[in-house]
Order: sequence, then structure tokens, then C-alpha cells
Amino acid sequence: MPGVEDWLNSPLPIIQGLYAQFGNEYAPKVIEYFKQRFKERNALTWIPSLNDIPLHDLKANSMVKFRCMVQDMFDPEYYLGVYETKDLATGDTSLKSGKYRDIAQCLPGQEINLESPQNVTLDRQTLYCVPVPGEAEWVKQAYNSSSQSKVTPSMSAKPIHSKRTLEEDSGHVSSEPGVSVRGDSMEVGTQNIVDVSEAAKKARTDNSGGSGRSNPPDLNFPLPGEKGPACLVKVYDNTDIYKVNDVVQFVGILSIDPALASFPDQTNEQSAVLDPTMEGIEEQNVHCPPPSLVPRLHVLQGEKLGHNNPLLPQKSDSEESRTAFESVIKEARQIRSELVSILEQAVFGDSLAAEYVLCHMISSVYARRDVIALGKYCVNISGCPKGSDFTQHLYRLLDELVTKSFLLPMSLSNMNTWRFSPKKDYTANRLTSGVLQLAANTHLVVDETALEPGQLDANGVRNLTALGNVINWQKVEYDFNYHTQDFPSSLAVLIVSEGKSLLPSDSQIPLVPRHPVDSLSERFSGIHTYLTPALLAQVRAYLTCVQQIDYKLSEQVQKTVEEDFVEMRKEDPNSMTVDDFHSLLIVARLLSLSFGHTQLTTDIWRRAKAMEVERKHRIPQTSARQ
Repeated sequence: MPGVEDWLNSPLPIIQGLYAQFGNEYAPKVIEYFKQRFKERNALTWIPSLNDIPLHDLKANSMVKFRCMVQDMFDPEYYLGVYETKDLATGDTSLKSGKYRDIAQCLPGQEINLESPQNVTLDRQTLYCVPVPGEAEWVKQAYNSSSQSKVTPSMSAKPIHSKRTLEEDSGHVSSEPGVSVRGDSMEVGTQNIVDVSEAAKKARTDNSGGSGRSNPPDLNFPLPGEKGPACLVKVYDNTDIYKVNDVVQFVGILSIDPALASFPDQTNEQSAVLDPTMEGIEEQNVHCPPPSLVPRLHVLQGEKLGHNNPLLPQKSDSEESRTAFESVIKEARQIRSELVSILEQAVFGDSLAAEYVLCHMISSVYARRDVIALGKYCVNISGCPKGSDFTQHLYRLLDELVTKSFLLPMSLSNMNTWRFSPKKDYTANRLTSGVLQLAANTHLVVDETALEPGQLDANGVRNLTALGNVINWQKVEYDFNYHTQDFPSSLAVLIVSEGKSLLPSDSQIPLVPRHPVDSLSERFSGIHTYLTPALLAQVRAYLTCVQQIDYKLSEQVQKTVEEDFVEMRKEDPNSMTVDDFHSLLIVARLLSLSFGHTQLTTDIWRRAKAMEVERKHRIPQTSARQ
């Protein structure tokens, strides 16, 4: 039986061996074989990660993993699932598996018989995946430090970014070493196998007197300043379970053959007008980018991640996960007390504001009723110090605690120039990303103090509307030119403003400082010093765990809550509207979760009512109701 080094470094020969043994029934055997390998204790920690290791240090056709978000889904791709090779000396033929590879290859002295009736054309789903947007640096470092993979640059393999001779590019079906045929360039009944070397030679000839290759492709990251590799992920099984914006860890075979890059030229662009089945330059750049920038990953296992916290197990139904969850919840009250004290220092000693910031941090959409997203809780902290970098300091603190976050300065330039909602680019046949295309449970801190006098243009107005829709309905409108489509989101939005925000919110909490608002650097430096590694680990695990508590209302508490609502309406109908009552229920739920409770208690219900009363007293009567 092959050892760990075999399936890690050379999985394709194992797959071919299973095909030779089981024939056309080999596909489930392949999945079962690697499933068993991955189940071995700590097996996944030995697999190199595209998130951590530079691409030029990874071996082609080896096993890798990638923690990512699905940014776009391309059309199904056709490839040679089985192809016949012929020995030129003896005339003997044999069948090869073309699965989990981009290039159909044969040995020296052999050729591929493209006309064989035994060739089988199959299809696979291609996903365009990017690193998880806004993933905190501590998360990346923790995943990297937990990896046990030992990767050193191979001295025998050429770096994938090195120049290639025309001979190295050769894709002719012949008996020379390195023979290859592009498996993903075949469409049944519409297009023949593409000769890679001819495309490469033509592109170089056409470009020899010009400006050379076009600019590197846009990696289409949703957030500005993001780093890391994008990846074309090829999925063979359960292709319908993955959706745009899902966070997934894929494990599969890395494909970085330089022949995978497209070589667009003007002739191809002109012919695309005449032949609608051919791709133009823009589409070729997107769907066949250089593998040195966008590698291919052929999936053997994909797991949708409920969270990306490296301090907690992923499988919620495992004994290890239950033990870790119970351990954190047991200490929830103590950890909560520490966290509230930290947040209180961050908001100048305002204990009420600290409680509402905590409610924001653990909020998430847990269900939807018609158009209502249950569980969302957008908080607007108003009355922030003018002309200070308070928002930046607060964001850096939150970024140290949560797993995914982004600071959105609402400057006039950002609002008018950034794209918030994704838009379909039909020329390139891809979904152009936007700032609001984020994974679930991402914390979005909106800095309204960055506003300056000026005029919002049409794009700025659209962005403002998109931001309001996320806050109110937890949905993002994707623009498909001829129509729009709503995609559900689950973003925890915190608005920091000087006065009442221009944006809607679930609760406005005017800041009432108990401490001086100057010396921000010293104040937050002291907070970061107080956050020891042990305390940080506790808080980070706590914030993830309390979101996963299964919360319920007992019949007795429901009755108490209903009676309270009736009494409050009797005393003053204007002081407790239906919206106020809904907001009160949300606060009570989040307070219960923050203490690690699965049910609402009468003590927490009274506490929630007291918090809401104090919050409303802070809001001037002339302000809109919150």
C-alpha cells in the first residue's frame, strides 16, 4: 500500500493504478481511497496549503489544500475523462484516466489516439476561488503554525515562472517526451483539441513586433489590498453543493503546467465576432490565466467551513468539537467579563456602549422569515471624537479578536469610485467582485467620520443604497446588466459616526465618555498589552462559540415577555412600538448568548429592558426613533 509520501507527492499514479484495477468503476474507489488517507490522524496538517506556501515552492501534481471563498462559478468544462494511447513500436493500445488533470499525457514512444471510440468525454465544474476576504492576520498565522507540512523548493523541477522554449511548449500528439493535449480545451461537437504549441508560437510571432503580452489578469479580489493566490478549482463530485460566497477548504491535486495559460491575439478577437463559440481576449485572460498567478486545483475533497477559527475544530458533530465547545461555554461568564472590560476601555469607560458593541460582535443571521433576516444587529456608535483616529484604533482592536473584518471609510472618493455590488462582465464572462461580496459573519466597520463635504455621483448613490440594503435586509443586489438578483448575506455592521448616522441601523448608542478622549495611542496600546496570548485565545474562541449556541424561548418566558409587552403598551403606547419590542427581543437573545445561555432567563430579560431604557434616554427626542 502506498505510504504518506506517495499520496502526498504523487497522487496521479495512484489514481491511474485504481483505474487500471477497476476500469470505469474506479471513480468511487478513488474518493474512498483518499478519504481514508485524509482520516488518518493529523493527515490534513501534512498537506501543504496554497494559503501559506509560495506557489513556486510547491511541486506540480502534488497534493495541496486551499482555504478560500467561492467568488465566481464558471460554465461546466469538458475534458477527456478516458483516452487511448498507442505504442508506436508495437501498436499496443491502453486506456488512461484523464481525471484530476488538465493535460492528457502519454509516455515517450506513444501517441494519443484522439479518434478512438473508447475515449470518454466528461464534464466538471470550475469555481473561481479567492482567499477568504478580510481574514484576520492572526487567523492566517495560526493556520500556518499548525501545519506540519515540510516543503522545500525542488532542485530538479523548473520554477513555473521560468522562460520556456518552444520545445518545452510542444503540445503535438507525437512520440516525444512531455507530449500533452489540453484536456479542458475540448467541447463536444463544437471544437477540436487545441494545439498548445501552435497557439503559443502564433502569439509570440504576433507579439514580436508589438508590446508583448497583455497586462497580468485582475485577480478579482472583493476587497482592496488583499493578497494571496486566486485559484481555478475543478470539482468532479457534488458540484451543486457549492455556492458563490461559500467558505470552503478544498484538498486536491495542484496543476501548474505553463501550457495552461492562454495566448490571446488580435486574430482570435476578430474571429470571436464571427464564431460565437470562440472566446475573446478578455474571456481567455479570465478563464485561462497564467498558472503562475492562478493555479488549478483538482478537488478530491471539499468541506464547507462553518467558521474559519483555527482555535476550534471544524467538524461540529465530532467529539473533539463538542469538548472544545463545552469547555469555552463553561468559562463564558468569566471571558465575557474580561471582554466587556476591554471594550469599555476602548470606548472611554462607557459600559453601556461596551455592552452594545459586544452584542454586535456576536450577532449573525440564523434564519430568514420572508424578507426579514433574523439575528442581524447593526449598531451605530454616535458621538465619536471629532478629528481623531478613534475608528482606526477601534477597528484594529476588533480585528485582533474576530476572524474576518473590513474597515470601510466612507470618504467621498471611496463612495464614488469603489464598486460595492458585484456586476456581471459579459465580455470576460465573469462576475466582477464588489466590496460587499463577503463571506458570512464578516464584521464590517463603517467609518462615517471619514465623510467630507462634496457630491455623491451616480455610483456613490448606488453604493450608499447597497450598504443600506445590507444593513436592513442582509442582501446584496448583484448586477447582471439586464436584471438584478438578490444574494443573501450575513454581515455584522458597526457604524462609527459623529452624529446620528446617515445609514439605517438597528440601534443607535450615543457615546458618553467617562474618561478623557485624548491620548488614543496610549489608551489602545495599554489594551493590547493587557491582551495576553492566553486571554486572546480565550476571547477568540468565545466569540465563535457563542454564535453557535442553539437558543430557544421556554413557554414560561414567552408568557412573561408577552405580558411585559402588553403592560408597557398600556403605560405608554409611544414608548414601545412593535419595532422597539423586536429590537428588545434581539438584545435579550444576544445577551443570553454572551453569557453562554441556551434560553432567556428573567434576569437577562430585565437586564435587556434596562439597557434599552438607558440607551433611549441618551437619544435626543428630536432624533428619529431607533
